[in-house]
Amino acid sequence: MIWENKIATTLQWSSEISNLEAKQKVARKMAERVKDGDVIGIGSGSTSFLALQEISKKVKQEQLNVLAIPTSHEVSLTCSILGMPTSTLLNARPDWAFDGADEVDPQKSLIKGRGGAMFAEKIVMKSCEENYILVDPSKFVTYLGEKFAVPIEVDPRAVNLVETELARLHATDISLRMAVSKDGPVITETGNLILDVRFKEIPTSFEKEIKAIPGVIETGLFIGYPIEVLST
Repeated sequence: MIWENKIATTLQWSSEISNLEAKQKVARKMAERVKDGDVIGIGSGSTSFLALQEISKKVKQEQLNVLAIPTSHEVSLTCSILGMPTSTLLNARPDWAFDGADEVDPQKSLIKGRGGAMFAEKIVMKSCEENYILVDPSKFVTYLGEKFAVPIEVDPRAVNLVETELARLHATDISLRMAVSKDGPVITETGNLILDVRFKEIPTSFEKEIKAIPGVIETGLFIGYPIEVLST
């Protein structure tokens, strides 16, 4: 038997998807990459959401055997609704993965994490040799931090320590990410908090420097990863 209730059968996104037409074009490009037997790491975000739908269409039309490794509950739920089999990094290693980004600079360094799933996304990205970042033109910047703050996932016990240490790294603004549909802060899937942090500049060493602060679980900086950026 399968679930036939509304939640189990209805695709939905939490808000209106911006730049929809451009993102749909990128999503179709990604679906062209799929072949029989692929194990695919699936990132979070609206472009990945659209790409997963296009991939599902191709899988069904061509009767492909494809396995997905989701990076969030959101992605797992979407895979379930679409009928896409899933696994974890404990049981399978991705042949390739795709994800979105909040910012992409000329060196292909990224800021990610508005969806709060950068910890799982980074683990998946490091687990495979081919990574595709799906973005529309609005995501390209001349330098990291031009439009978005850097998300930093923090153990709740260390939030004051981490804020103090970030100030020593010359952070210009540090804010605790607050939830929209619940009281209090956003809680990540691993039970942590998110600080959104702005800096005047972000050197290439910052990803490692911030990670070295006790209590920091992960950062939204993706610097020096082997990626291919797909855009319109």
